[in-house]
Amino acid sequence: MKTLSQLVFNNTYSELPTTFGTAVTPQPLSDPFLVSVNPQVAEMLELDPQETQTNFFVDVFTGNEELAGTAPLAMKYTGHQFGHYNPDLGDGRGLLLGEILTSTNAKWDIHLKGSGKTPYSRQGDGRAVLRSSIREYLGSAALNGLGIKTTHALALLGSTTLVSREKMERGATLIRVAESHLRFGHFEYFFYTHQHSELKLLADYLIKHHFPDLLTTESEQKDKQTASPNQYNNIYASMLTRIVELTAQLIAGWQSVGFAHGVMNTDNMSVLGLTFDYGPFGFLDDYNPSYICNHSDYSGRYAFNQQPSIALWNLSALGYALTPLINKEDVDAILNRYHLTLQRDYSARMRNKLGLIEKREEDTVLFSSLFELLQSQMVDYTLFFRTLSSISATDLSMSALPNSIERFEDLFSCIQPLETWLKAYAVRLNFEKDGDESRLEWMKQHNPKYILRNYLAQQAIDKAEDGDFTMIDELVQVLSSPFNEHPEFNQFADKPPYWGKKLEISCSS
Repeated sequence: MKTLSQLVFNNTYSELPTTFGTAVTPQPLSDPFLVSVNPQVAEMLELDPQETQTNFFVDVFTGNEELAGTAPLAMKYTGHQFGHYNPDLGDGRGLLLGEILTSTNAKWDIHLKGSGKTPYSRQGDGRAVLRSSIREYLGSAALNGLGIKTTHALALLGSTTLVSREKMERGATLIRVAESHLRFGHFEYFFYTHQHSELKLLADYLIKHHFPDLLTTESEQKDKQTASPNQYNNIYASMLTRIVELTAQLIAGWQSVGFAHGVMNTDNMSVLGLTFDYGPFGFLDDYNPSYICNHSDYSGRYAFNQQPSIALWNLSALGYALTPLINKEDVDAILNRYHLTLQRDYSARMRNKLGLIEKREEDTVLFSSLFELLQSQMVDYTLFFRTLSSISATDLSMSALPNSIERFEDLFSCIQPLETWLKAYAVRLNFEKDGDESRLEWMKQHNPKYILRNYLAQQAIDKAEDGDFTMIDELVQVLSSPFNEHPEFNQFADKPPYWGKKLEISCSS
């Protein structure tokens, strides 16, 4: 474990030409204080947890002290927002402070969100507020706990600096940690500004630092002289293939746990397949495939059931931006692989949730009939699968089925359709080789007891604005291991109150 001053910085991105970004000094917040620290992220960085409790830690990450080795940089990118290209984007309220290299040679970007104005702030103040910072802090812990790739948040800090949004709010900073902050929009920036040399340089940078195995593969192909002219022998085509695969895997994860991002603009899409830029996100309560978590999304472009197609739209925008490096025919062929990867990963995740190891043709019907049931009955998505994870094959026998159905009574308004589905599920389980004990344990490891429901995040925000941060720490503890029972926090697994299902979340931060 290291102190802040002992962290090893290797700031490779800031060594790129100035067109990649602008050096900016963070603007300090007044009377800063620590709100919460995620110990798992501190361990990942090899940072001594005690160091996070020091005044120096607070001052460094609120712009009041400079940490040796950092090279604060506002990254320049562009992107498509709600389907329309916007050339005036970039780090408008965040800075890439530096890149930490751990003892295992893992590279982690340290990004300060809410650090003040940059050349890309447009009309904004460059600040973040406590409310939205809490949501991202908890959201990243939740997705990571669910085993879905995401950016992380080391700590959350508050201040007495006032920031104007719909009302006056407290300014805050979030210490975001990620393998990379490269977005689809970085490539779009260089393409649309006709900086094709820089586009190639960015692609080379991504491959060198994050897909180095592609360099090895290309070298081996050349040595063996096996590369055919039309079979993706272009390393940039291999790079795009990797991004398509990672993105498809990410979306499969989101859909399986009922996560809605809310603002899937191309500038919010990570080339490493990370859940990136938490804004008006939300988890499904009642199963509603057309759920819109973003109050500002009037057309439903980013509704829950639109996420798979929007991800492909975004990948198509990225593929177009890479046409100076990859011929269009290869781009189209690579994009055609998206649905295959998505379907494969999503199907595997859903089979895990239902405890089905064997693949059978009738599974598609079993899945679709379940989704129809959940939607028609407005059943809580998470609670249904968690409850199902305690139902054995014996519980589904004719004699025991009535008692088993009682466990679902709080979730269904009409039991008969559930009974029909459970009987079909019981028949399907007969083809499984594993016994109940191992199957149910497997299901509990794929069906979380806890998710970050909007009303829980709002309660934590309300308490924090009154100076009580305990619920934030409690939620981080639970969300970091959401498949465990945590009986002392059972209240976080309850059905949401009626008002909790009606919260409106906007892009305002």
